[in-house]
Amino acid sequence: MSVRFNKKLSSIPGYTPGVPKGHSAEDVAGSEIAQLASNESPFPPLEEVVEAICSAAASMNRYPDPDATTLRRRLAERHETEPARIAVANGSCEILLAAGEALLEPGAELVYGWPAFSMYPQLAAMSGAREIRVPLDRDEKHDLEAMLEEITAATQLVLVCNPNNPTGTYLRVSEIADFLKRVPEHVTVILDEAYIEFQQYDDPEDSVDLLDWHPNLVLLRTFSKAYSLAGLRVGYALCSPAFKAAVDAVRQPFSVNALAQAAATEALRHGDRIQERIESVIVERVRVESEIAGIGLKTAETQANFSWLSLGDNGTEIEQQVVADLAAAGVVGRPGRLLGGPGWLRVSYGTADQDDRFLEALSRAVGDHT
Repeated sequence: MSVRFNKKLSSIPGYTPGVPKGHSAEDVAGSEIAQLASNESPFPPLEEVVEAICSAAASMNRYPDPDATTLRRRLAERHETEPARIAVANGSCEILLAAGEALLEPGAELVYGWPAFSMYPQLAAMSGAREIRVPLDRDEKHDLEAMLEEITAATQLVLVCNPNNPTGTYLRVSEIADFLKRVPEHVTVILDEAYIEFQQYDDPEDSVDLLDWHPNLVLLRTFSKAYSLAGLRVGYALCSPAFKAAVDAVRQPFSVNALAQAAATEALRHGDRIQERIESVIVERVRVESEIAGIGLKTAETQANFSWLSLGDNGTEIEQQVVADLAAAGVVGRPGRLLGGPGWLRVSYGTADQDDRFLEALSRAVGDHT
């Protein structure tokens, strides 16, 4: 008799990393491949951050601070709040999964826009809750009115990715504020802001102000993108003390390793230099978006560090071949079919040279298949 695993395993969608087939992440990092599939920063960590990591490495015989005390204190100072309203995690994904564990169960409902972050479907599959996917509007943005219509007495959790992954589209804080006023108090709203630093419409702190009015709101932030720390997996939530206690209760102890805590704490000291990097990404975004339009392709209006581009009327037919052609040119993009948008392609911004290689390969591939 073979081992019998939990039946829900068959319904949990796997997460496909943005690494070319037959390669590991280490292979890509040490090669000339333009890795534009995972929305990572093209810049390495700041030198001071690397030094902090090296210094912390000498104490790896000890467990990390289970409360991430110093990091949470620095984050609280950064956002002018209390450490009790900061939950730190092994990437913001861990808080998402912990929220599903703490809030969802069979009979509960989960509402989110689609396409959005590809991990959202895992929450319903793991908890047995009923998921309700609300299609994005014609501009590839969250349709907040349609989402409100799906909220019922059984709804426990609503997810809004802003800027949205994979489309890059952004809703102004004023729109989010109006939405929150109409969401019942029993519903937890997670505003997933992994790319908030790259949008140019609002101050990133504007959404933090909403927490004073809506205790059912949770903001997710990460050090993976703007802070160049994807390899260390450290994210956090701005939330109520009750939400923090709930997600802490269902997570393993010591979930944020000591190197990640040291790196993130140091990175917060260099806001001006991080902002310079963000601005350089935005400059590259304007250039790449313009060049894609010159090729004759449509993109969603991105406010993130990546483009979401349509491959045209026959996009679903040529998507796989275009991705293969890019790979042959040493460029890794993310096929839309894996992200809920067949016929589209998500490509993050790299260095200027990498982006030039992508644009040249894309023009050639589209010309060959359209």
